[in-house]
Amino acid sequence: MTSAAQPLDGVKVVEFGTLIAGPFCSRILAEFGAEVIKIEAPGQGDPLRKWRKLYPTEDGETSLWWFVQARNKQSVTVNLKHPDGIEIAQKLVAEADIVVENFRPGVMEKLGLGWDVLSAINPGLVMVRLSGFGQTGPMAGQPGFGAIGESMGGLRYVTGFADRPPVKTGISIGDSIAALWGALGALMALRHREVKGGQGQVVDVALYEAVFAMMESLVPEFDVFGFVRERTGNVMPGITPSNTHTSKDGKHLIIGANGDAIFKRLMLAIGRIDLADDPQLASNAGRDARAKDIYAVIDAWVGENDADSVLCIAAEAQVPASRIFSTADMFSDPQFLFRGMLESAQLPDKKDFRIPGIVPKLSLTPGETRWIGPALGEHTDRVLDSLGYSAETRTRFRTDGVI
Repeated sequence: MTSAAQPLDGVKVVEFGTLIAGPFCSRILAEFGAEVIKIEAPGQGDPLRKWRKLYPTEDGETSLWWFVQARNKQSVTVNLKHPDGIEIAQKLVAEADIVVENFRPGVMEKLGLGWDVLSAINPGLVMVRLSGFGQTGPMAGQPGFGAIGESMGGLRYVTGFADRPPVKTGISIGDSIAALWGALGALMALRHREVKGGQGQVVDVALYEAVFAMMESLVPEFDVFGFVRERTGNVMPGITPSNTHTSKDGKHLIIGANGDAIFKRLMLAIGRIDLADDPQLASNAGRDARAKDIYAVIDAWVGENDADSVLCIAAEAQVPASRIFSTADMFSDPQFLFRGMLESAQLPDKKDFRIPGIVPKLSLTPGETRWIGPALGEHTDRVLDSLGYSAETRTRFRTDGVI
């Protein structure tokens, strides 16, 4: 891809994270031009390098996920348990705008890289700290992954069917939500620094709070009415109709006709003029009171038609509808392709492969993939040279296990 101006050009980020939340946060920044230096343990690296589907590379096998999660980052190996390694890290932070870390609270302090130390080195620093339960409170020191955040934050409780235990989504959604809040917080803190004269601050993101923040109206509904939202399967609770239906040819389709005018158009399209003109169904409250009957009507109509016919009729009536896409569906979908959501890239052996496109799409300063996830320590010499470490010193560091 041809490099263009990007909104975060000139912003320097040092990442101490592993796996998902921290690395995804800095990945977002890297996609929009930030220089991200990822610190990894010598000989080991981020465990994500070995997660999920692996691809043969010169240094063994590497996760295909890694190539996306670490795109546009520089990999520098530093032993943070060695005094010289801490010195390297502190020199990097002294030049940074943002530090991203997702260790358990207290780990950075034990390493000599806590906020008090780093902010003294660099008063304008923004430090994004992602953890299970935040940097304070009775649970701060406990380990917490995305699954725990999803559970404690309320998402798992409302996901699934009422007659079965709660289920999870098929991805690490809690970590990803936290990463988005972390990136947003970092940019707000940078804006504050620019406007208020150079003062940095900590962005404290707890995974459970990041999920909790997405939980719509659960808090006021419980506080005012004592209402606890339960699992409702594929139905959008309290908003009708919005559900999953199965077509004659066995395809699963989502139809969202919960807008007043949209519902009327759908009923007219399927030949149910009586329901389209029913004054009780003109608003969501009336429809929700008769949700069971409405869903039975839509289920029957979808079940009598194949998926393509359903989608065609819905499109003509301007009713939101879609097949439930698998990855295979995405690879042939005109909308995905037109919007560049499947980028072409090359693996280390020059084999072409596809990676997800970048979101959001900025009209003047779009994000881009400059390179895929690097080999372990690929940029160590370059970065240490820029810090003033000679070739002889770097050789000694390797002998001593520093890098």
